[in-house]
Amino acid sequence: MCRLLRKTPYLFTQACRTSCLNKQFNNVDLKYGLLTSNKRTNNLSAISVSHFSSKITDHSKLKWNCTFGSQSWYKHFAAVNGVSSKRFYFVGKPTPSTKRPLKSSRTKQPSRSNLPLMLENEDMMQCVAFATADEFHLGTLCHDLVSSGYSELLSLPRDASNVLLVEATNISKEYDSGLIFFFREGAVVFWNVEEKTMKHVMQILERHEIQPYEVALVHWENEEINYSFREGHSKLVKGEIVLNSQLEADEVILEKFAFSNALCLSVKLAMWESTLDRFMLKARKKVKLTHDDVMQKIGELFALRHRINLSSDLLITPDFYWDRENLELLYDKTCQFLSINRRVKVINEKLQHCTELTDLMRNHLNEKHALRLEWMIVILITIEVLFELGRVIF
Repeated sequence: MCRLLRKTPYLFTQACRTSCLNKQFNNVDLKYGLLTSNKRTNNLSAISVSHFSSKITDHSKLKWNCTFGSQSWYKHFAAVNGVSSKRFYFVGKPTPSTKRPLKSSRTKQPSRSNLPLMLENEDMMQCVAFATADEFHLGTLCHDLVSSGYSELLSLPRDASNVLLVEATNISKEYDSGLIFFFREGAVVFWNVEEKTMKHVMQILERHEIQPYEVALVHWENEEINYSFREGHSKLVKGEIVLNSQLEADEVILEKFAFSNALCLSVKLAMWESTLDRFMLKARKKVKLTHDDVMQKIGELFALRHRINLSSDLLITPDFYWDRENLELLYDKTCQFLSINRRVKVINEKLQHCTELTDLMRNHLNEKHALRLEWMIVILITIEVLFELGRVIF
């Protein structure tokens, strides 16, 4: 039967070549290749139209080019050779099974924050926030910026001591001055500053960063928001900041500080979300960690939870706004627009889940170590018993 199967493609090819009705298929080379003795399995591939040369474009005509028809030639061949027709069958082209690559999960910011904002009006300006490191050296940074041609502004109150305010001369539009807020937590916010100046400031900032973040991640996890000056109270409407044009310069700076504070929290939270996502992606692969590695991961999770819940102002309103209700309203409105409270809740749930997983890994390693010790004790006792038996017998 194996010999018959090996000859079947050749006989079928000869039959089709001698009975082609259409000249279009006279020079067609038929291909076969899976009915050999080396690949005899339960899923033997059969001869089908898919084995033909790529020159054939109309497969429907080819079905009846053989003298015996596309579904009856094998019956005739089986009757002539005394073989059951059940041995032959037609199948379509086999589809190779490919594994889909794993997609990394990613905690995204609100979709509108990563999209480039279109400046619809000519008087519309832009505010951009970045988180570049865990912390800044504001003292040395201020000295370096002043020596580079930037001027420090002392318009902020004393209770905003963790913020450095600098004025930029190269502005994007003439409707407003250029301001840069540097937060000690590692975030910087630009107001109406041209892109060339932002790059220069970022280069200066690199020398005063503590534990800087990846450059690509810094530019990906940013916040951009448009703002303009209008008459009336300052507010946040439809994702755009509207500042009161009748306020004095110091009051406008305080309102910009309130908006910048919320943007600073958003970009810092985005960096922590990315850090946690990378930790979760590592957990998807096969775990080959020692007890010390697991303890290190647990420490990293607790450090991240400490930075989010204790070392930042994500859970409570800063003390700066307690006696400034108008600024607190702007701050809370911006935090609500950036979905900070919801994102903090989600990241805390993820942290809790990761902590439970690391605890499970630690318990598993402890049990594995205890089991190894028990086996060692059993082996030692067995060896001692064998020595005692040998001494008694011999």
